[in-house]
Amino acid sequence: MERLICLAIGYVFGLFQTSYIYGRMHGIDIRNYGSGNAGTTNMLRTLGTKAGILTFFGDCFKCVFAVWAVRLIFGRTYGEILPLLSYYTAAGVILGHNYPFYLGFRGGKGIAATAGLLFSLNWMMTLLGIVTFGGTLLLTHYVSLGSLLVYAGMMIELVIFGQMGLFGMSQPYLNEMYAIGAALTVLAYWKHRENIKRLIHGNERKTYLLKKKKE
Repeated sequence: MERLICLAIGYVFGLFQTSYIYGRMHGIDIRNYGSGNAGTTNMLRTLGTKAGILTFFGDCFKCVFAVWAVRLIFGRTYGEILPLLSYYTAAGVILGHNYPFYLGFRGGKGIAATAGLLFSLNWMMTLLGIVTFGGTLLLTHYVSLGSLLVYAGMMIELVIFGQMGLFGMSQPYLNEMYAIGAALTVLAYWKHRENIKRLIHGNERKTYLLKKKKE
């Protein structure tokens, strides 16, 4: 039951669509512009750097706040499996972000929310995620590739750190957490399927943070 509660709490937090709300404040539905995705990159390209930054932090911290709420609720009764419950919560946030019922289930791709999961779960995974994404973006200027590599790295790190005992849970709970992590990874790759096709064919759009360039 506590797992379902965590999913539900996460989903409610995930319904806070930063890009949609910010876009409506400026008279647009972001899903009708650019890539049509309600996420950081589309906001950055459509409404500028400030909008992109606000969207990232809004979507990131809604996951952080959801995990904090769950820890406050279950910290004393289920303290030994808080990392697992945190993953269930983050999964709910990502589902709420990707598939908000009040927007016809048209949301984002859940990458900024995933950053919130990493931030809440383990500082080493957070640092590795920053290095992976930042390095990929600086070298290739592909946001999508950086996001996909972060997810692949997160899955590998989750298993390695789990088997090293850093989450303090027994193997059955670890296996359950690995399964959730794998499901979220598959979902992320599915949501990026069109980006993957464009990366393969060499026509994925690049993003330059420091200065604009023409392709």
